[in-house]
Amino acid sequence: MNAKTSSEGEEEASGTRNETLGKSGYLGEAKRGQVIRVAYVIAALDLTFLFMQMGVMPYLAKSLGLDSVGFGYLQTIFGVLQLVGGYIFGRFADQFGARAALILSCASGSVFFLLMSLSTSIPLLFLSRLPGMFMHGIPGAQKVITDMTTPSQRAGALGKLGLCFGVGIIAGSALGGVLSTKLGIYSPAYVGLVGSLINTLIAMVWIPSQTKPKSDHHVPENRTSGSLFSIREILRLMKFPGVMEVFIVKVFAGLPIGLFMIMFSIISMDFFGLEAVESGYLMSYFGVLQMALMRTVWHYCIIAVPLVFAFSMLATITDSILTKAVPSSDTGAMLGICASVQPLTRTVGPTIGGVLYKQFGVSSFGYLQLMVNLGLFVYLLRSKIPLGEMKSQ
Repeated sequence: MNAKTSSEGEEEASGTRNETLGKSGYLGEAKRGQVIRVAYVIAALDLTFLFMQMGVMPYLAKSLGLDSVGFGYLQTIFGVLQLVGGYIFGRFADQFGARAALILSCASGSVFFLLMSLSTSIPLLFLSRLPGMFMHGIPGAQKVITDMTTPSQRAGALGKLGLCFGVGIIAGSALGGVLSTKLGIYSPAYVGLVGSLINTLIAMVWIPSQTKPKSDHHVPENRTSGSLFSIREILRLMKFPGVMEVFIVKVFAGLPIGLFMIMFSIISMDFFGLEAVESGYLMSYFGVLQMALMRTVWHYCIIAVPLVFAFSMLATITDSILTKAVPSSDTGAMLGICASVQPLTRTVGPTIGGVLYKQFGVSSFGYLQLMVNLGLFVYLLRSKIPLGEMKSQ
């Protein structure tokens, strides 16, 4: 009886220590903070290289003779690859660790930019999209952070990734336009290749192979282990309290902004008549935003401020809620599912965005955002989603 009580007391004390030290209680506070800062650096660099190529891609495609329809197919293929790869990447992170996942993402980025730098024809340009299936630097960094923090610390730590996102958009978009104008259309790919290789080395050296204690590596009884892609696993995660409802909000809230992102390069060239470097400067200012009743670039910039703030806050809140709602052994898979939201929009976006732009004009994106936001506002007021602190065991 006393032995049992003593054992229970030791387990309770151990649990308290792990909560105090964070999910990676075996690491000291300073070491965990260092690893998290390295994850921020990797995420910021990854996004910088990604936005460098995003800004010049429509101009590269046009120089190779690809029309707007073909460019839409190019974006759709990239979206499908990331849609499928997002969940696989998350399961890979759960099974092999955050370090292995980050290395996979950075290495895939290296191959991506290598193929892009060799894309002197349309078939090679399409081929360069294939490594994008495993390019998920943000979910990889999020996995490191969720492993290294307690649930109460997670929202703040994940929120700082928004700064990395801003750095990536500002630096990447501006650099992409300047480099392509001064040094040639392929120069951003060369920089991305070297940078991704450096990112790979950083992940190998600075991210520990084990980012959470072994006691957290348990597999739920109803989990299908072994397979990296399982519809049954996705459905299992969606059955946790509040997960399906919050995920639906995340998908619909990001749809209008995602549609705009897809059409941004086309609108910049056609509607505003911007060159690559000018488009890069504009993108670096507002990043991800939405359009409303506007007629000039200045209207564009004014509207950006509240939209960027709302989008970043929504992403942080929903990611934090969803990772708290599932067991710690499933946070990678859940982050992978979250990462699939934008690729899903990118898959269907070229068709929907093209129709909206051609049939109803630029302002249609703003009207769509308004209607979706009003609908979600009413839904959240009337729903009983458990939005407080929650964590499945």
